Amino acid sequence: MARLRTFIAIELAKANRDRLVALQNTLAKSVAGVKWVEPENLHLTLLFLGEVDERELPALCGTVETVTQSLPAFSLTVAGAGCFPNPRRPHVFWAGITDGAGEVCALHDALEPPLLELGCYRREDRKYTPHVTLGRLKSNQAPAGLAVAMAKLETWQAGAALVREVHVMSSQLTPQGPTYTVLSRAKMG
Repeated sequence: MARLRTFIAIELAKANRDRLVALQNTLAKSVAGVKWVEPENLHLTLLFLGEVDERELPALCGTVETVTQSLPAFSLTVAGAGCFPNPRRPHVFWAGITDGAGEVCALHDALEPPLLELGCYRREDRKYTPHVTLGRLKSNQAPAGLAVAMAKLETWQAGAALVREVHVMSSQLTPQGPTYTVLSRAKMG
């Protein structure tokens, strides 16, 4: 049986993605050596599941649907930008979530226990922080001018979006980058 690299995500509105791409372009002018996420792949990951057996997908998708139906739709705002772990040792460039971050965390926390019970998820060591990954630095060297570029983005905003559904996604890794496929859509209650 096939195994699929799987994750659960919130798709962003086109207007949010357009603003995120503009942010990537701005950062690319002052930060070299970053592999930027393709515009169509920009999303908010709730949980990364890793390799999931195809036979487990119906139960997985059903569980996600049950959880999302118990929670109301909500608005979130994509705003601010930073680096993980920090600007001195950047590895991942991200855009943050301000308004709605509590609801995103509540959704994550509601999904985690039943997915752990299903056996298709392993809890991460670090605390969940809602964010949109913009790109990954190719080296371990902090680019010159990074701190100045990041300081200018404290008040940056991509705007608000209404979260009405959650997607179970598969990710196929290719030399050109990952290709994402929506496996199921779970509507919020």
